[in-house]
Amino acid sequence: MKLFIASICSLGLLAFAAHAENKPTGNEAKPQYGAWGFDTAGADPATKPGDDFFRYANGVWLDRVQIPADKPAYSLRLAMTDTTEQRLHDLIDEAARKAEPKPATMAGKVGAFYKSFMDEARIETAGASPLKEQLAKVRSAATREALAAMMGRQNADFEGGIFGIFIDVDAKEPKKYAVYLGQAGLGLPDRDYFLKPDFAAQKGKYQTYIAQLLRLMDWPEADKRAGEIVDFETKIAEASWSKTEQRDPNKTYNPMTVVELEKLAPNFAWRQFLEQAGLGKVDHVIVGEKSAFPKIASVYEQTPVETLQAWQAFNIADHAAPYLSNGFNDAFFDLRKKTLSGQAEEQVRWKRGVHAVAGGDYGAGDRYDRFGNLGWAVGELYSAKYFPPQAKVKIEELVANLKVAMHERIKGLDWMGEATKVQALKKLDTYNIKVGYPDKKHDYSKVEIRDDDLIGNVRRAGEADWAFYVRRLPGPVDMADWGMTPQTNDAYNGSLRDIVFPAGILQPPMFDANADPAINYGAIGAVIGHELTHGFDDQGRKFDAEGKLNDWWTAEDAKTFEARAAVLGAQYAKFEPLPGAKVNGELTMGENIADLGGVTIALDAYRASLKGKPSPVIDGLTGEQRVLLGWAQAWRGKLRDDAIRRQVVSDPHSPRQYRVNGVVRNVDAWYEAFKVKPEEKLFVDPKDRVRIW
Repeated sequence: MKLFIASICSLGLLAFAAHAENKPTGNEAKPQYGAWGFDTAGADPATKPGDDFFRYANGVWLDRVQIPADKPAYSLRLAMTDTTEQRLHDLIDEAARKAEPKPATMAGKVGAFYKSFMDEARIETAGASPLKEQLAKVRSAATREALAAMMGRQNADFEGGIFGIFIDVDAKEPKKYAVYLGQAGLGLPDRDYFLKPDFAAQKGKYQTYIAQLLRLMDWPEADKRAGEIVDFETKIAEASWSKTEQRDPNKTYNPMTVVELEKLAPNFAWRQFLEQAGLGKVDHVIVGEKSAFPKIASVYEQTPVETLQAWQAFNIADHAAPYLSNGFNDAFFDLRKKTLSGQAEEQVRWKRGVHAVAGGDYGAGDRYDRFGNLGWAVGELYSAKYFPPQAKVKIEELVANLKVAMHERIKGLDWMGEATKVQALKKLDTYNIKVGYPDKKHDYSKVEIRDDDLIGNVRRAGEADWAFYVRRLPGPVDMADWGMTPQTNDAYNGSLRDIVFPAGILQPPMFDANADPAINYGAIGAVIGHELTHGFDDQGRKFDAEGKLNDWWTAEDAKTFEARAAVLGAQYAKFEPLPGAKVNGELTMGENIADLGGVTIALDAYRASLKGKPSPVIDGLTGEQRVLLGWAQAWRGKLRDDAIRRQVVSDPHSPRQYRVNGVVRNVDAWYEAFKVKPEEKLFVDPKDRVRIW
């Protein structure tokens, strides 16, 4: 037996060595990675798969590749984003060369927006003046009621709010939209940054940043106000729910009338807040962190107006900083990208310009990613050039195979009763898979864009975007809606019982039409399975086939599910990427369940695609080995320490090495494929492996 295992392991070594031979696969076009879709030169055959599968698949690449100075991390996924970014730059730059000062066409508006960002001399000369009118309104807002009203504009302008507001499908009446309210008001990634000594240095630098921006706006007593603002936000943090508590959709679904809201949290001017949000006629809302609302409102009531004015002035400057002069942007970079994410250098201006127009991650949170851009217009240009109809057909076929595999998997579950299975299969059948780009176009005809007014462009685009969502009330839900632009390198499982795979994620290594099918099943196939599983993870399972928040499980099945999920959570809670920085098994529960489900479903779908024939062996590797290597390669990457520490307290996704190692150690097929032995580090006894979907 020892000789047999040694020969299997040596086949793996030979497979990685064979990369240099560049063996043909029969494809006319070569895949982007390696000879058949996997970069064997980046793998580390000296590491045993059973000790560290992530390193086995990626170790040489991890040792060789340095994180670029202008990024907090680097990965093959980020390389995909770089490719998309360059394509977007080519499209946007061409549009800019043709754009008129006040264009009427969609492409012209994209180009003029970009020109306004790239006009650095004009922006530098303007300094803080683009905010002059808005700051004057803050100074004249002499009451808490007036300041609460300003917070209502947070989705349409640069203001901040201590309560967030958004519009989405009603979780218990999924045929209509609802207004949701949630806790907000914190300028750092999570309440832990205010409350835990681990983040004392970051909190101190945040206070310095606040003072910097206030001084740049000539706000009086900048240092004093900065200290007051940090104290104010610390009190909000103390009243706020943790991200783990926020994950429970039942606890965060608290419908009430506005009158009831006023009684729940009487120390806040809710009517003025909603009026300025364009929701003055709304009578019902859904409150998220119910017990936190009165506490946060009380903190607001007890805080001096002068502090609240300074807080709002800072928020306006903070949200506008990437579009202002270098003094603002440099301070923004130093805190939000360097201090909080470890990014060493700022990106070159053209890249920031592309992000400003197309939407994208500034490394600072969702507010900076999604506000005030022409993302859907850019997406229309992008998908027309880079996502042809034939690509859409291929990925839709793969999606269909994954959906069939999950259907069969649910039918075969040994722990779920028949009554619950019927409902689970019914829910699966309702899912609408959306690929590439939306069929319905966004209308930008009324959005004024000028090539000499960057702040105005951002503001007007933000106003138009928020107005789009407000107009949908109280109409029926638009089932064709998308929540991600086509150029986005991501996917999601949405409230419409839809699963969306934008064109931006459908490129190597996630999807390569010229690669070995096993690699595609392991990469994009497992991501498709991941998104399917989200509808049945620890929170998604609480929504039924109509998309309604409803307990459709038998008590016994729910108890079994929760017990298995708890075992998975305990496994992940032991992972510690940095000393003292442990993975939060509860916060990451949904994503971990989805990762595990995605890989198991992808393996099933790959086997089914063979139609009873044996899988081909390529370079000594079986089909199942290649599926699992495809998953490991998809998560190839590394993060700076600051980015890791931020991730483990604020991100529901586990660090990428655990998205590989934490999954495969619970997959029986991995043990057989790589002959993993009990003495190896990732080995889990069969009786202790987590099997859910």
